[in-house]
Amino acid sequence: MLAILIAGAVALMSTLLGTRLAIKVLVSKGYGQLIRDDGPTSHHVKRGTPTMGGLVIIVGVVLGYAAGRLQVGNVPSASALLLLFLFVGLGAIGFLDDYIKISRQRSLGLRSKAKMIGQVAVGLVFALLAIRFENEDGDTPITHAISFTRDLAGWELPTVLLVVWVLILIAGTSNGVNLTDGLDGLATGASVMVFGAFVLINIWQFNQSCAIEGGAKCYDVRDPLDLAIVASALTGACFGFLWWNTSPAKIFMGDTGSLSLGGAMAGFALMTRTELLLVVLGGLFVIITASVILQVGYFKLSGGKRIFRMAPLQHHFELLGWAEITIVVRFWLISGLCVATGLGIFYWEWVTGL
Repeated sequence: MLAILIAGAVALMSTLLGTRLAIKVLVSKGYGQLIRDDGPTSHHVKRGTPTMGGLVIIVGVVLGYAAGRLQVGNVPSASALLLLFLFVGLGAIGFLDDYIKISRQRSLGLRSKAKMIGQVAVGLVFALLAIRFENEDGDTPITHAISFTRDLAGWELPTVLLVVWVLILIAGTSNGVNLTDGLDGLATGASVMVFGAFVLINIWQFNQSCAIEGGAKCYDVRDPLDLAIVASALTGACFGFLWWNTSPAKIFMGDTGSLSLGGAMAGFALMTRTELLLVVLGGLFVIITASVILQVGYFKLSGGKRIFRMAPLQHHFELLGWAEITIVVRFWLISGLCVATGLGIFYWEWVTGL
């Protein structure tokens, strides 16, 4: 378990110190955030704030995981490497998006079609590799079954539908975090809670692993300890970045950070067999994404009417006059309640065996 603590500590210190250096470098190069003209007018003061801070998070996670693995001393597992591939791969797509915005001085980066193609390509490689690499117990990083707190009996999918399901999860979570990343520290703070939950879930699954304990309540999850190291690194990296990203933000994570963090959440849900539980754990991201879907759908059906003053939901409350820090803290509270509920459901299922 020391490896989990080391991974989190190294990742935290990497982003805590590395973000300060990144701010200086990005400011010197003029890599500042561009603000949409149709967004809240209060955001115009944020123009020029350094962006692409997600690069620091990615580096911090990789360093944290490497440090944790050194303490354990074994070869990295297939599960951890695939999860890091998904995390870094989506981060690379986000980086291209951010770089185009900055270099061409416009608020839109990659075209939506190009961004989606990139997400599908990374997700496809991840899905096809993750159903391979069986260990000595016959477990693969992900299975063909849809899961809640473990695989659901009778919900096995053929490979084609499984790939589609994986792509939907990846696209949904990565874009969900991206939509949430609209106020200082909002997405980062919520991500800390979700990844912290996955640390606990992976530790519990390791202690109750079928390879160790056996029994009806054990978990057939491959490499839960290694996944806990990655989750700890992500928690620590986000926590360190939050020091600089909280209001008033000195740096933004950009799409580099939001796409990579969202993809990592999907990867954890798939590998820990908690795919549907992620809807509860990441409840804040679901609520904010749903607000956009409802706004767009109602706008088209009603001929131009709106449910919210502006979507995503956090901007609706801004236009109602709420202070940014008030919105962020209250949304963090909602995220904390969602995570606590998700963990409670996870533990309740183990206790009751239902």
